[in-house]
Amino acid sequence: MKKIITVLLSFGLLLMLLPSSAVAATIGGDQAWFNVHCNVDGAAVYFDGDYKGVTFDKILTVPVYTTATPYKTITVEMDGYTTWTDDISGYPEMGDTLDVYATINPVPTPVPTMIGGDMGFYTVYCNVDGASVYFDSDYKGTISNGELTVSVYTTGTPYSTYQVKMQGYDTFTGQITDYPAKGEIVKLHASLTPSTNPTPAPVSIFVVVMGLVAAGFVFFVRKN
Repeated sequence: MKKIITVLLSFGLLLMLLPSSAVAATIGGDQAWFNVHCNVDGAAVYFDGDYKGVTFDKILTVPVYTTATPYKTITVEMDGYTTWTDDISGYPEMGDTLDVYATINPVPTPVPTMIGGDMGFYTVYCNVDGASVYFDSDYKGTISNGELTVSVYTTGTPYSTYQVKMQGYDTFTGQITDYPAKGEIVKLHASLTPSTNPTPAPVSIFVVVMGLVAAGFVFFVRKN
């Protein structure tokens, strides 16, 4: 019995004296490392779908066991950025480090498509600054430095008439027969002439007062 106890104690002591590397080998093998470099901090790193951590100071060091089943792919991703994935073409040996470089880029913000399609333009020329321009009764702006440029959608319902108006001038009305293609400019012309029926000038207050005085005087004379 004493011999059996002595053997067991000796075996236990032998296990305690084994180097830690030997114990590690029984768990999964010797270690090596991947240094995953990335241009963005906070990016998540995955080895074959296994989460390994996030990059800090543009790097994440991932330990691996050289005797375990080797990983095949590395993926780096972050919200708002394109995902980077690559195959593992080489594997570090025990105690070595292998550098891997990943570049992820911001996902471009999509440019909203303008309602109605591409745009063309009309330039309305007029001899009177400040005149108002209308396309089919839709107000488009006023003439400045002899012209006004109006943008339209090439795939929208085309306008058929344009008007140019200014107080004291006759209204000009023209037909729209040409329609601009994408990026094209169609020229329209309007010539305003002073109105032939000017608005009568308002009666002055002096004339009104004198008229009332004269009417009162006539009434007074007739009464007496």
